[in-house]
Amino acid sequence: MKRWVGVDLHKRQFTVCWLSARGEKMEEYEVSEAGYEQFKKKLRSGDEIGVEAIGNSGYFREKIRERVNKVVVINPKQFKVISESVKKTDENDARAIAKYLKHGLLPEVRQMSKERRELRSLIHTRDKLVKLRSSLKNKIHNTLNDNGIVSRKEMFSSEVSYERLKELSLSETVKFEIEIIVKQIKSLGENIKEMEGKIKEIGNTMDGHKNLKSITGIGDLSAAIILNGIGKVEDFDDSKKLSSYVGLVPRIKNSADKESSGGHITRMGNKILRTTLVQVTLIAIKYNDYLRRFYLRLKEKKCSGKAIIATARKMLDIIYRTLKNGWVFADFNNWVLE
Repeated sequence: MKRWVGVDLHKRQFTVCWLSARGEKMEEYEVSEAGYEQFKKKLRSGDEIGVEAIGNSGYFREKIRERVNKVVVINPKQFKVISESVKKTDENDARAIAKYLKHGLLPEVRQMSKERRELRSLIHTRDKLVKLRSSLKNKIHNTLNDNGIVSRKEMFSSEVSYERLKELSLSETVKFEIEIIVKQIKSLGENIKEMEGKIKEIGNTMDGHKNLKSITGIGDLSAAIILNGIGKVEDFDDSKKLSSYVGLVPRIKNSADKESSGGHITRMGNKILRTTLVQVTLIAIKYNDYLRRFYLRLKEKKCSGKAIIATARKMLDIIYRTLKNGWVFADFNNWVLE
């Protein structure tokens, strides 16, 4: 007998709704090895499992996927039945997942391999460290401004520049504070460099790395981030679908029978991937005549911000076709393939 199993997963326990033609049954298990084993013993090869995407849903899926027919990890932003429910209980959530799973109506999240999840975590940690370093640099700027000293970005660009901070006319307390912050900035810089080395090392082993590296503007680090963010390019029918997934497409406004573009991008999807695409596009514009003309033409009609986003979509289209067709450029700026 086929069963549809709705799982409401939390950090310490998960509630399960077993739904079949005979009715439904509710159970609760601990999030532990013993709890997983107890749950797995009741699974059948024909079961379909539905679970909402949270921090440990990937691990949960890995533990059970070989024992069942299908595991659907749900996109919580699209499954409003749970997020906007007025009767927010674990049993109601598990029941809703099971019922919608039965009718094939759950919005599914694309699945990542364990290796890809680990690389994504590394990329996100590196991003947090970079932002923390920037925050500490801004703190020094603000502290100097409070003391009547106008600071510039180049003041924190090298070891020598940090040493010059000690020569400024500041109180002992302010100097002490800045010295502590500088130590943290230097430590973060070393950690970021180590993490980037590991990301590049992993990126070099990924399919498509050589292809992306042949595109002007894309280096070892950005290639790894882009490949990890996109995953299997075969999952997308065309580059427009990929742009939508990344969040580089304009919002659509619906009013009565009219539909129009809202101007601002949706910002759905991987923010680090989206930022990286804009960064590599800004580099490519400097060297590639085609992309530069495309950007300047749009800049005349629209603001520079909208022009660069549109050019980033064009760059993503090039990336999509490069990965899809296995292209390697001998000279990207003149569109010469090896």
